[in-house]
Amino acid sequence: MSRSVKISGVIITYNEEKNIERCLNSLQTVCDEIVVVDSFSTDRTKEICLQYAVNFIEHEFEGFTEQKNFALDQCKFDKVLSLDADEALSDRLKTSILEAKEEWTADAFKFNRLTNYCGKWIKHGDWYPDTKVRLWNKKEGKWDGLNPHSSVHLNPRTITQHLKGDLLHYSYYSMQEHIERSIKYALISAEALKNQGKRSSLFKIIGSSSLRFLQDYILRLGFLEGVYGLVICTTNAYTTFLKYAYLRELNKE
Repeated sequence: MSRSVKISGVIITYNEEKNIERCLNSLQTVCDEIVVVDSFSTDRTKEICLQYAVNFIEHEFEGFTEQKNFALDQCKFDKVLSLDADEALSDRLKTSILEAKEEWTADAFKFNRLTNYCGKWIKHGDWYPDTKVRLWNKKEGKWDGLNPHSSVHLNPRTITQHLKGDLLHYSYYSMQEHIERSIKYALISAEALKNQGKRSSLFKIIGSSSLRFLQDYILRLGFLEGVYGLVICTTNAYTTFLKYAYLRELNKE
């Protein structure tokens, strides 16, 4: 007997005119409603979204975790598919999700995320397979974790299955954009750590960033991606360096 379910697609946005249409198009065939929660974008994000049959909601941004959980509460259906605006479903992943809709056999589904960096798909280093839970019964879990890198935390004993196909992540269009966003995210992470009572030290600043580079570039084969692999791994290590340096300064204050 078929156990076909309905799925709410959910996205949070802020100034995503470069990405949002691609994301919305990828959700059209698998979602029964699409909810967009926007933090009062100043570009064409709202205009583009309103060209589609979406539930467009404007809500003040309080943090990535908080905004994503607010968005879940706006969904009509319990089964939710959460994407970032710079993500899209591959054709193979669409097929897998449609199959899961017909035979919903788990509480949550995870799949690999493949990142596009300056036009190149990155298949080594810390960025792949980068498995994420993005399709689940919202009664069984919510967003949690350290801003800005929150993730779905599921209730104990939930059943999770892996779907075939990649979630396509169009991350950065330039190295400059990567560096600028890394600096921003490092400060957000440091503030979140400070709020948890965490502290830093010179050893933590140097050791954590050095270990991050060695893991990503050597152990996870980031060097196979050539110049972009070196740039990505170095920038990731620099972000870690800044995070603990910022934390040390914040604790002084």
